[in-house]
Amino acid sequence: MSRTLSLHDAGLALADPSAYADEGRLHAALSLLRREAPVHRVEAPGYNPFWAITRHADIMEIERDNKLFLSAPRTLLSTAEMDLLQAQQREQGMELRTLVHMDDPQHRVVRAIGADWFRPKAMRAMQARIDELARQYVDRMAELGGECDFVQQIAVHYPLYVILSLLGLPESDFPRMLRLTQELFGSQDEELRRGESPQEQMNTLFEFFDYFNALTAARRANPTDDLASAIANAVVDGGPLSDVDTASYYVIVATAGHDTTSATISGGLHALIENPDQLWRLKDDPALLPLATDEMIRWVTPVKEFMRTAAADTEIRGVPVAKGESVLLSYPSANRDEEVFDDPFRFDVGRDPNRHLAFGFGVHYCLGAALARMEIQALYRELLPRLRSVELAGVPRRTATTFVGGLKHLPVRYVLE
Repeated sequence: MSRTLSLHDAGLALADPSAYADEGRLHAALSLLRREAPVHRVEAPGYNPFWAITRHADIMEIERDNKLFLSAPRTLLSTAEMDLLQAQQREQGMELRTLVHMDDPQHRVVRAIGADWFRPKAMRAMQARIDELARQYVDRMAELGGECDFVQQIAVHYPLYVILSLLGLPESDFPRMLRLTQELFGSQDEELRRGESPQEQMNTLFEFFDYFNALTAARRANPTDDLASAIANAVVDGGPLSDVDTASYYVIVATAGHDTTSATISGGLHALIENPDQLWRLKDDPALLPLATDEMIRWVTPVKEFMRTAAADTEIRGVPVAKGESVLLSYPSANRDEEVFDDPFRFDVGRDPNRHLAFGFGVHYCLGAALARMEIQALYRELLPRLRSVELAGVPRRTATTFVGGLKHLPVRYVLE
């Protein structure tokens, strides 16, 4: 495919949600860009222009220089129509402003609100509960009789339960949070999205805001020992966070806190099915599980991109980038960079070192990285010793997206002890 693919078309793939649902097409485009135009201007119909950055070293350098390359105002790739709608919301003080949207010094202060909840000491305290949940969901696989849609029946529920329990939400609200998350991250996918228009898709965000504004009021009136209370009662610059910033904090924790992990868990199983030698290698040597976990994360790369905007005229690999222009950081490309990874298209459960950028780099490094690794390892630590065989029972299907996603369906047939 790469022999007939033009650089122009390869760049357009980065703005095409359907490309991310077709890994062969996506990686053919990214490989061509890395090789021939690692800093490539993309002018896709319906989108404001941007520079596609596809090399690992360039992405690290941009992430490292967070004063020159800013997260605001264009944090994610969206259509020009959506960019305009978000600008209008910004003027009205109604714009989503999560940690990924913020720059220092505000980012540093707001990040600190939840940081203690994700430090090693807090993770150790959660280990027993996560192990228990992992057992429950492997038991659930056994109850399903040897065949299931691993994504929809197992993978999306296990990390959802972990993060929403940490927040302190009632279990009765978990299905609603799952639906809203899938609508938010699946806004470009015909099966998952709420509606076709930007305004319909924004309604998902407004429903999140309504829910979390009520939660904020409840936790301020009656604080409890959970992450939701820590967020609701945080003091920044002598006062509480605004309602929008408080709700935004909840949104990033309640969505990215599970969706990216579930994508890795399901994508990891798919990779093991496609590479049975690696499955049996891992079963025979469970000590490889930490390395295998990071290889699953590299392989899946659930977060596809973030955008940065140049605060001054600069250049990347000798290519001029003017002040106010945007760059797209392609994490799937960085995680297949031939300059960094030996045989990058080989799934290797013993890969070491593994300098993947799936959690980002620099000040925006994922707050929940340790929790994600813990959950993935716990699930596979429980599953692998009980797994006698596993195979596809249908065609896997991926989410159409340009931001966050992975498999949305993984029909499997298996034998468990």
